[in-house]
Amino acid sequence: MAGSLSHLRVLDLSRVLAGPWAAQTLGDLGAEIIKVEKPGSGDDTRTWAPPFVKDANGADTRESAYFMCTNRNKKSVAIDFTQAEGQALVRELAAQSDVLIENFKVGGLKQYGLDFAALHALNPRLVYCSVTGFGQTGPYAPRAGYDFLIQGMGGLMSITGRRDDEAGAGPLKVGVALTDVMTGLYASTAILAALAHRDRTGVGQHIDMSLLDVQIACLANQSMNYLNTGEAPRRLGNAHPNVVPYQDFPTADGDMILAVGNDGQFARLCAALGQPELASDARYATNAARVANRETLIPRLRQLTVHRSTDAWVALLEAANVPCGPINDLARVFRNPQVVARGVRVEMTHPQVGSIPLVASPMRLSASPVEYREPPPLLGEHTAAVLRDLLHLDDAALERLVSARVIAAAPVDSGADSGTNAKAHAAAPSTAS
Repeated sequence: MAGSLSHLRVLDLSRVLAGPWAAQTLGDLGAEIIKVEKPGSGDDTRTWAPPFVKDANGADTRESAYFMCTNRNKKSVAIDFTQAEGQALVRELAAQSDVLIENFKVGGLKQYGLDFAALHALNPRLVYCSVTGFGQTGPYAPRAGYDFLIQGMGGLMSITGRRDDEAGAGPLKVGVALTDVMTGLYASTAILAALAHRDRTGVGQHIDMSLLDVQIACLANQSMNYLNTGEAPRRLGNAHPNVVPYQDFPTADGDMILAVGNDGQFARLCAALGQPELASDARYATNAARVANRETLIPRLRQLTVHRSTDAWVALLEAANVPCGPINDLARVFRNPQVVARGVRVEMTHPQVGSIPLVASPMRLSASPVEYREPPPLLGEHTAAVLRDLLHLDDAALERLVSARVIAAAPVDSGADSGTNAKAHAAAPSTAS
């Protein structure tokens, strides 16, 4: 069954995480993704290792685990567009594409004739998505932006970390490049919106995605807490600024999480703890009261939770319909029966590695489900096949471009059919004058 976006072609000029995450999301939904990489080095994350992915014999390959996480369902085409012939190839591919994603510095592609204005003139239906640290406008627009930097500048680290009065206090970044991931998700949503607009008007548009904008937007209730009080939120460790008890608690053999979202759940928690009177105490009977009196309530609860193991508490509290859970490392995550039942780990066959484990897409569509068609590609794996299929270059032309170092093709690309499907593309042919 064809994916929801199987009629679309995306030209992915982005690197690292935010742009590639957006492209992979579209690819999981069926779009054909052509990833344009620099010959010789490719996407920066190809070298962000160790760990490297291991082959069937347990030996390291030169394929990084980082690159693998965000580049499935893509074809790699290695083109040097610092050269005029390379620029021409990318323009021809853009003329036959519906979407282009790039994350170069503001204005960085203009010198190559690959900016929005130039490609819009060539293909007015093209949706062109630019991902940068600070956006296309404003005093910081020329700056480079990385996730860690943006987590600090965008306020996330000001509310992440131990309380100022606790040991180990101080700002901490989230343990994954979450700003990049969220920007990728917002970008894919914006691209789908722009395509819907194109369906009505026949015209593409430029999308300006900023990591800083996304980071601030995703502070959600914390931003609103500040805007409505004028007081900057402080770090609360694992506690919640608006809900109590909603944090980690010690157990006899570790820690667990309680996520009590309403007064009924709190009453059931108190009964399970053997302290039902706490639920009727005026200081704790409502969430607003518990937030105001957290400094007396939390220590009292912590004295009670240390008397059972994490597993014992989880079993008891789940039976009482109190939201709770362990704090799992990733080894336990992937052994969890719910995770196993949902098929969160998937296997794909990679031309160099053999079978490779990947994390499944969380998007579950009943009529047009996500498909895992292409494993993360080798650098230039599909160069010859894509340029044959779409630009109709023959062997002599390809050999000349390789000799001139305009393109590079992986040894596995013998010129056989790459699996590029004939698609009913909405993008218009070249209209350059």
